[in-house]
Amino acid sequence: MQPVLVVVFACMLATVSATSDPYHNVQPELPFMFSPADNATFLGGISEQENTTKYWRELSVGVLQEKLTITKKKGVARNLILFLGDGMSLATLAAARIYLGQLKKEAGENTFLSFEKFPYTGLAKTYCADSQVADSACSATAYLTGVKGNIYTVGVTSSVGYMDWRNMKNESYHTTSILKWAQDAGKGTGIVSTCRITDASPAGTYAHSAYRKWQTDLDIKNEKDPRGFNATGVMDIASQLIENSPGTEFKVILGGGREAFLPITEQNDPTMTGSRGDGKNLIEKWKKSKENMKKSASYITNRDQLLGLDVNNTDYVLGLFQPGNMQYHKLANKDEQPTLSEMTEFAIKMMKKEANGFVLFIEGGTIDVSHHENMAHLALDETVELHKAVETAVNMTNENETLIVVTADHAHTMNINGYPRRGADIFNYVQGTADKLPYSTLSYANGPNEPRYNEHNNALRNIITDKRDDPHYRFQTINLLPSETHDGQDVAVFARGPWAHLLVGNYEQTVIPYAMAYAAQIGPAKETNKESQKKS
Repeated sequence: MQPVLVVVFACMLATVSATSDPYHNVQPELPFMFSPADNATFLGGISEQENTTKYWRELSVGVLQEKLTITKKKGVARNLILFLGDGMSLATLAAARIYLGQLKKEAGENTFLSFEKFPYTGLAKTYCADSQVADSACSATAYLTGVKGNIYTVGVTSSVGYMDWRNMKNESYHTTSILKWAQDAGKGTGIVSTCRITDASPAGTYAHSAYRKWQTDLDIKNEKDPRGFNATGVMDIASQLIENSPGTEFKVILGGGREAFLPITEQNDPTMTGSRGDGKNLIEKWKKSKENMKKSASYITNRDQLLGLDVNNTDYVLGLFQPGNMQYHKLANKDEQPTLSEMTEFAIKMMKKEANGFVLFIEGGTIDVSHHENMAHLALDETVELHKAVETAVNMTNENETLIVVTADHAHTMNINGYPRRGADIFNYVQGTADKLPYSTLSYANGPNEPRYNEHNNALRNIITDKRDDPHYRFQTINLLPSETHDGQDVAVFARGPWAHLLVGNYEQTVIPYAMAYAAQIGPAKETNKESQKKS
């Protein structure tokens, strides 16, 4: 009788669990998920062959065969290119590849960004020395100098805290970037960004600052430290670029942020003046320094000037294309502002003249800027622009002599939600459950957003009539903040070229510059292999 009782008891438990388990209905039924009421735009582009075993087997075996033919490249890298997608989280990558595919009238999910085809992939940990979630300054210190710093600080060790201008002046706390290591090895160097060239990411290549926003002398003068004091005796970031090593030796500087290099008494744009209070014209100072070096130097401000330069007769180029950040590609005047791909192509052409090779830092910075505004449409478009720039670099370089690494500094809180149809417009929505209202496929954990409630009746707002194809559209958020925050998840690292296999696995963000430097046999990583051989 005992076995029968056990069976009955088990049945009773099953009955109870099916009715009382709070997670029993966690998965919505498919007919509800794909109801016509979701009004999702279905873009198609899905092959009928996907319904067969043969399709997936052949696809997977093909990838396996490619993997089996990969050979590790162990020659010395003549050149290094580090591409940085600012804020390019894993969710951003997934959504951007869908967007890219849908631009081609495809479903999008099985599309690849150019660098996603690289043979080696890893994950980097992004935290700061004092913060679980990184900003672009402490992370730049990590992936460019190989040292973890504190949040909002750049180019200094964690002995320097936020706005700690006293310790900032202690040069023993300064870190050196991979571009300085390259210069010491006789290589050419350059930086490119779609943000201000004094912003946190590019600043990591040359600056040492206790606060990433000290970009001009007035920024320092107008900001008091946590103890209520003004910093004294410290140099702003723009001045460091023009007056100090390694910035003085950058052959190419391309990006935005012109106002930080000009005094407030001088116009840098038809409607704007500079933002310096010390009277310095750093652009003229840059020109004069190159003249004193008896070098050919060009200062440019628009696309025509960039494309018209003769690289063979130019030694140094300073291109500042906007007063602040460069305009979003989707909204920019294409005749006046160069694309990231065009800047990349020019920079590589300039660098190819270098007898001992080169190191370039190239940033798609406006991915981050748009994410902070919850403008996912622009963030994905800027990611596609980075994809194009990487493609340009791949086509212009030899994989046997150039190591190309693509990564991000930190993530953002954007996610891909619900169960939208395969091939559904990535900017559309899926149907809600409890309240029967739709919600956007892309949404943020926090940040600025349209009101979630109707003013006249305090009811939840229906987003069906929202103009989600507007590039300025702010996607839904849970917690309202003036600016969306970063996310603490790991970021992807993609690599091709000599010693790219070193960047496989999960590691600290600080490993990136050392692995790249080892590949080129420059900087402190040069003797790594010899040291390990001594220990063995």
